Amino acid sequence: MPRITRAQSMDVLSSQANLAGYKAVLEGARFFTRAFPMMMTAAGTIAPARVLVMGAGVAGLQAIATARRLGAIVSATDVRLAAKEQVESLGAKFVMVDDDEAKNAETEGGYAKEMSDAYKQKQAALIAETIKKQDIVITTALIPGRPAPKLVSAEMLATMKPGSVIVDMAVEMGGNCEGSKPGEIIHKDGVILVGHRNLPSLVATDASTLYAKNLLNYLTPLVDQEGGALKLDQEDEIIRASLVTQDGEIIHPQLKSAA
Repeated sequence: MPRITRAQSMDVLSSQANLAGYKAVLEGARFFTRAFPMMMTAAGTIAPARVLVMGAGVAGLQAIATARRLGAIVSATDVRLAAKEQVESLGAKFVMVDDDEAKNAETEGGYAKEMSDAYKQKQAALIAETIKKQDIVITTALIPGRPAPKLVSAEMLATMKPGSVIVDMAVEMGGNCEGSKPGEIIHKDGVILVGHRNLPSLVATDASTLYAKNLLNYLTPLVDQEGGALKLDQEDEIIRASLVTQDGEIIHPQLKSAA
């Protein structure tokens, strides 16, 4: 689905990632043994939880907004410099390696590119310093068609406070966190690694409703309103980008090269 305004209501990835980002924070709160917001009571003051969101796409931005609503102090990181304004508009601090490579870290479709080894080393050093201060980490980083990048190493885990939680939203694509496993809750060095499969399914009613609406919005323009016949305008950017086969041939560029 192309990243254009007209296609937003049809974009399944966006609708489901939005719910996944919301639910990831709630799952992090469920396994975290402290409160999220600052509480000043007669018995003492409870410090607010510190949350780091890694990846500021649709899921990451919703995770930031949800963690902020719960009262946490939120930081976020992304390789795309364009994400800085969005992160800060939600009240979070933006953390990133700011160099020349970061200025060209986004594909034409709006997704993050895979970065060079040199950049990854700089990023790892910055994250290592940041992550030791966090209570909850939500990792959302994915690269289309590639395994998820490893962002949190075993060495970083060892520096985190006991009772900290990492929710690895990329676990089904190999995971952003070393040691996380699909469908498992793992305790490692005092840190809880949450590897839920299919987070949107944990908000099933809304996930199904939004998915159905995505399909309806996509299919409606493809059907002639008077005769009810399928009508494919191949000059339409949405049809051109999503058409997989025609006359028995695979014509989609990405799938054709893979085949």
